Amino acid sequence: MSITRLPLSVAATLMAGTAMADVPDVAVDIAPVHSLVARVMEGVGTPDLIVAPGASPHEYSLRPSEAAALQEAELVFWVGPNLTPWLADAIDTVATGAEATALLEVEGVTRLPIREGALFEAHAHDHGASEAAQDGHDAEDHAHEDHGEDHAHGDHDSEGHDDHGHDDDAHDDHGEDHAHEDRGEDDAHDEAGHDEHDHADRDHGDHDHGAHDPHAWLSPDNAAVWLTTIAAGLSQADPDNAGAYYANATEARAELETLSDEIDATLDPVRDGRFIVFHDAYQYFEAAFDLPAAGAISISDATDPSPARIAEVRTRVAEQGVTCVLAEPQFDPGIVTAVMEGTEARTGVLDPLGSDLAPGPDLYPQMLRNLAGTLADCL
Repeated sequence: MSITRLPLSVAATLMAGTAMADVPDVAVDIAPVHSLVARVMEGVGTPDLIVAPGASPHEYSLRPSEAAALQEAELVFWVGPNLTPWLADAIDTVATGAEATALLEVEGVTRLPIREGALFEAHAHDHGASEAAQDGHDAEDHAHEDHGEDHAHGDHDSEGHDDHGHDDDAHDDHGEDHAHEDRGEDDAHDEAGHDEHDHADRDHGDHDHGAHDPHAWLSPDNAAVWLTTIAAGLSQADPDNAGAYYANATEARAELETLSDEIDATLDPVRDGRFIVFHDAYQYFEAAFDLPAAGAISISDATDPSPARIAEVRTRVAEQGVTCVLAEPQFDPGIVTAVMEGTEARTGVLDPLGSDLAPGPDLYPQMLRNLAGTLADCL
């Protein structure tokens, strides 16, 4: 499916009307979010990408050009400190004049807790209900009333918060205050990377440093919310072009609906398949398209799994009828080979950042399409 673009006549009219406008300088953290911002700015301006394609967003050293883009930015859109803790300091010290929007904290966004362990329990596979529960909590927290169907899950407020995410009510964690999101994924993952059974340390890390999985861009519903937020931020900074920003965001949301239908059709034949991912970055995609993973080789992309964990995952592959083990471009393929040893499972490569795609408005939909295609082929 190709992404619809504005007719040339309309684009020319927009360009003519904005020729004298002072388009704001915009900086964005990662390529998928940059793609959404570029789509909203299409025909008006181009945002700057801070984290180079293919690089890990968790730990990154700014190049001079990227530091300059931050310094000149009037607006910064980023997932938040759970994904890029180093960028929080850079925004404070370099992008001193910028209005920064942490998208994971935006009203109406579904936020999922960091899952426990490398092997996901069977009851956690009911992602349709889990996602609704997530939406219900975030909608209540933010008084976002347009998700009426989710309020049926509101009675979860009184459940599960003492458990720190270890039981069936693990998803209730995401109703916590935003203060718990700061400095999240890396700190929690560092504590978790050695032994998935070390729950005492995991509890402390998650709740002190942030309990939410930051890979929220893999949900098209979250992307749709962000498109509106991005258009609003751009329009406030650049009211002369507000009409173009909101029109682009509206078109992009419609494109995402069409894309979601396309991905559902791609995945429908393999919904009963069992797969394991390299690290637990895909639960937003799993929830959006009702295709849960059986587990992850590593709970963190910052550390390699231990031999004991590889052995445990290999056992899960054999016992649970896992037919697909998925790698990622930046990780050692030998680890996946070790997990697959002695099994007939197939393999593929998932790329949640669109590392091999050209940055720009087309990257986000193509990245999701590639994830679905890889899963369908592998399963």
